[in-house]
Amino acid sequence: MLALLFTNEDLAKRVSDVLDPQPAVLAAADAAPVVVAPVTAQASAPAASKPIDSQYIGNSKQQQWVTNWLSKRYRVASDAANMLVSTAYMTAHEVKLDPLLILAVMAIESGLNPFAESAMGAKGLMQVMAKVHHDKFEKVGGQQAALNPAANIKVGALILKDYVKRTGSVEGGLKTYVGAADLESDSGYGAKVLAEYKRLKMVARGHKVPTRNPPAPAAPAPTVVAKQSPAAGPAAEAPASAPAKAEIQSEALATL
Repeated sequence: MLALLFTNEDLAKRVSDVLDPQPAVLAAADAAPVVVAPVTAQASAPAASKPIDSQYIGNSKQQQWVTNWLSKRYRVASDAANMLVSTAYMTAHEVKLDPLLILAVMAIESGLNPFAESAMGAKGLMQVMAKVHHDKFEKVGGQQAALNPAANIKVGALILKDYVKRTGSVEGGLKTYVGAADLESDSGYGAKVLAEYKRLKMVARGHKVPTRNPPAPAAPAPTVVAKQSPAAGPAAEAPASAPAKAEIQSEALATL
């Protein structure tokens, strides 16, 4: 019998199990938590080492505030506005550019109309010249993708970032973006974009911002001046009228 047990491993194991049964199932169950804990800790470590830059991704509440405000301001369906805002935020995270600046350019350029086209050939949300920037469109489907919202936002954001980096300022980048790099003035384009950008930043912070621009200051009513003596002639009126004009100009700029 002993010889048989030494030569037949299966039989030896059966006899051993009968004589001294082992609680195999209970042992496996007790060991399970010990194995799971290290795996969970190891899985969470890489995520903690790669924080997401909140400057370019924001959060769901901020995006919802921005979406609702733009939807009302430009009369865009909420679902469509949500798609545009989400795409702008994702693109901004990818190219490292402020999503609110991208949205401000989209708002001023096209009023958030993805099918807008200009007489000069600029197309889409960010009014990009597909023929001029055909190299950038090659990576997103070619020039025919100019009216694709995601492709248009991506290319427009890359162009804007390149111009900002090249000129060294957002103002210079916007001036180049609108095609006025060699001109003395951009006809107020940059001021309009920056004003919309400022509004969007306030919205993203939770402030209540009107969806309609405040009315422009009314022109001052003409004043009839009685004939005066030479001592109190037009020269005496000049100091009083100059500050008034400056004040009106200041108010007008504040509404941009």
